[in-house]
Amino acid sequence: MTGASLVSIVIPFHNTSPVFMREAIDCVLQQSYPSWELLLVDDGSAPECTAIASSYAEQRPDQVHYLEHPGHQHRGASATRQLGIDCARGSYIAFLDSDDVWLPHKLEQQVAILDTQPDAGMLYGNTLYWYSWTGRREDSRRDYLPKLGVPPGRLYMPPVLLSLYLRGKAAVPCPCSVLARRTVVEQTGGFEARFHGNVDDQVFYAKLCLAAPVFVAGECWDKYRQHPSSSTAVAARQGKLARDYVAFLSWLEAYLVQLQITDREVRRALRRQLWYHGRFQSSGMPASTQRRVRWVKKWILRLEEHLVPERLRQWIWLRESSHE
Repeated sequence: MTGASLVSIVIPFHNTSPVFMREAIDCVLQQSYPSWELLLVDDGSAPECTAIASSYAEQRPDQVHYLEHPGHQHRGASATRQLGIDCARGSYIAFLDSDDVWLPHKLEQQVAILDTQPDAGMLYGNTLYWYSWTGRREDSRRDYLPKLGVPPGRLYMPPVLLSLYLRGKAAVPCPCSVLARRTVVEQTGGFEARFHGNVDDQVFYAKLCLAAPVFVAGECWDKYRQHPSSSTAVAARQGKLARDYVAFLSWLEAYLVQLQITDREVRRALRRQLWYHGRFQSSGMPASTQRRVRWVKKWILRLEEHLVPERLRQWIWLRESSHE
């Protein structure tokens, strides 16, 4: 592959299981595509994880590099991924969480697609939600591929995908599935450091879906490990997921104003999400009441989606927007 595009792979890690971490790094070393650099970005991990990353960097100094925040700080997923981006030299950037796994032809096939799609700022495919890593028979039945929600093998112009994500009509991609063009990532500013986890990827996708066309593939190149110690599982147990998503919606509302984006489908989808989630955190409303209110709101939105004709919805939107 003489002259093949260099891919910068960013693996952020913070106190990951050593077994998971080695599997993630090894799947990069086993890629059929040879032109890559691996940036292992330490988010203030315990010595055992730091030692694993450092040992790989020492063994493959030509391709594997160890990075950390000043003073070995723990700064969260966004700042850690962004540190990797800032140090990347490749034409393309790929992300892999330290507990997930790529299939061997991931980079080879994704680079081939992006090389033939010069207008695309980002590419993603489907992802296996991976329970069977445990080896238990009952978990082998739990693996599944979500529905993409859009026809694959197509280029989607801005801001179509963002509107579909907000409406729940398309699956939000997993970070391990994404390959992005570095110039577009740098143009948008990449990740927002204030988002420490859970929705940091949605902020990133929103920026790219507004800035450039996105190619959606139907292939599955990665496995998203499901386990109780993952950041998403921990946040779900702590009740943080809904709060984090509302923070993302509030950020997006301000970001659309900043970029002077007036696309009515995006604005309507965002308004619906803000109405559905509400501002419960500051209301003092009990959690049980919040769940009942959201249930009612969900059915109202479903009825609107199925019963209100598209032309009438557009008329309602125009009347609403004229008062903003």
